[in-house]
Amino acid sequence: MKKLSEKTLKKSFFRWFFWNGCSQQAESMQGMAFGQSMAPVIDELYEKKEDKAAALRRHITLFNTEPQVGAICNGVVCGLEEANANGSCTPELISSVKVALIGPTSAIGDSLWVATFIPILLTICLSISQTSESVAWLGPVIYMLVYPLGTGILSWNLFKLGYKSGIEGMQGFMSNGRMNSLTDTMTVLGLIVVGALTASFVNFTLPIQIIRDVFDATKGELLTNQVIFDADKIVNSIFPKVLPLLLTLFVYYLYSKKKWSPLKLMGLILVLAVILTFIGYATGFYA
Repeated sequence: MKKLSEKTLKKSFFRWFFWNGCSQQAESMQGMAFGQSMAPVIDELYEKKEDKAAALRRHITLFNTEPQVGAICNGVVCGLEEANANGSCTPELISSVKVALIGPTSAIGDSLWVATFIPILLTICLSISQTSESVAWLGPVIYMLVYPLGTGILSWNLFKLGYKSGIEGMQGFMSNGRMNSLTDTMTVLGLIVVGALTASFVNFTLPIQIIRDVFDATKGELLTNQVIFDADKIVNSIFPKVLPLLLTLFVYYLYSKKKWSPLKLMGLILVLAVILTFIGYATGFYA
């Protein structure tokens, strides 16, 4: 009975971990990187050149997922290739399972990792850097240490979980509804975190004020430069932080719906900043 060695499994994992995005393109997305990660597995399991070629061909087809959580796909496929080499699986099943895992692992990975873990880590590190100038360097250092270590530990354990559980474990996880519940939960949590980041780190004020000299009849004196109208305070008293929210939604709309590039978006924000800054100084808002 053929069995993958620990060395081969680690080689397969590290190829995926470090090179999952090296060949991403429109035709097969991460397909070439997936095939590269499976190459040592195929070399160990199959002896005939034709079998190796067929296995490589089925793994350079279209594949795309969130690479950190998506490492579980590689583990599952390693287990299936091992089963196929021992005659208890079929190439058709391997291809079908691989395609079926794209959706769930992408959804969970984007919700759990991209939209939850990374924003939370960034928030913590930014907060640390803003507490004091003397420890401003600490935030980036923590991020540079925690992010790669956390990514590596998560991906490696998911890879091993996928290899050990195989198709039976994944089918059970999908069939009992836990995957849908986890996806929904992580999506909601990710949206909460993004909303908190928007309110905390996106700054957008409305620099419109009316400033006048006001005579205080009770004291009998003239009060100079009194703000009698502040558009920003009025707006925030009705809906706190609504302007950063609207700016974020506007940028998201341009990026996702109108397909604006990040460079165009940064140019637009720069123009808005210049215009609003000019209005602020003209009205005395920044005086």
